Amino acid sequence: MADSVLYEVSDGLATITINRPEAMNAMNTEAKVALRDSAEAAAADPAVRAVLLTATGRAFCVGQDLKEHISLLAEDKASGSGHTMNTVREHYNPVVRALTGMPKPVVAGINGVAAGAGLGFALAADYRVVADTASFTTSFAGVALTADSGVSWTLPRLIGQSRAADLLLFPRSFSAQEAYELGIANKLVPADQLAAEAAAVARALADGPTVAYAAIKESLAYGAGHTLDETLEKEDELQTLAGASEDHTIAVQAFVAKEKPKYLGR
Repeated sequence: MADSVLYEVSDGLATITINRPEAMNAMNTEAKVALRDSAEAAAADPAVRAVLLTATGRAFCVGQDLKEHISLLAEDKASGSGHTMNTVREHYNPVVRALTGMPKPVVAGINGVAAGAGLGFALAADYRVVADTASFTTSFAGVALTADSGVSWTLPRLIGQSRAADLLLFPRSFSAQEAYELGIANKLVPADQLAAEAAAVARALADGPTVAYAAIKESLAYGAGHTLDETLEKEDELQTLAGASEDHTIAVQAFVAKEKPKYLGR
């Protein structure tokens, strides 16, 4: 993986760190490829039981690197190719699909501003630990673009259609506290505790019942777009799988013995 995104796996926890602090972790082509490849590697690795997505420096991710973007747009105009906007299909969409679709929980540790695609990556996580100094903005309309990186799907599901429309049509910066009140931030922590708290949440999930977590993640996504009867059928299907897992047996035995379960992730 490129240095613009760091990737490490330790005891079932994959940590993906966006690492362009000098550019507020803006996404140039190298970073987009590295983030996509890291997310897909974590999704495909059976040894990975949870993922922590975070960043270095004072920003989480401000989205597209506009300095590179304007240069690529000029090249497109000169050649008539129109290749620049293919980045949504080639980079952003695969990242979001990997984060939302992997059968393991994803925690975002949001250390600073999350804007545009950076907001999309944060919303694609299952749980967000947010520094109290962080901020968020949709930003897309501010540069005459529409939402991408899944924001038009994730944002209204978190905060409702009307509030999502407001933030997309009239982009503005909103604080970590407002993000918490809106339901975007799951946990708000002092900035100097962000790294430790996010890692602790991710570690707890990596040590937990992975099959059950995968089923919870799938059922929530399924229920968002299906009827109650269809969702009940899906819950039955997934509960059968979870009930057959080794971790379920371990959990029941530990409960009876009044001990803390030591899950195997299978």
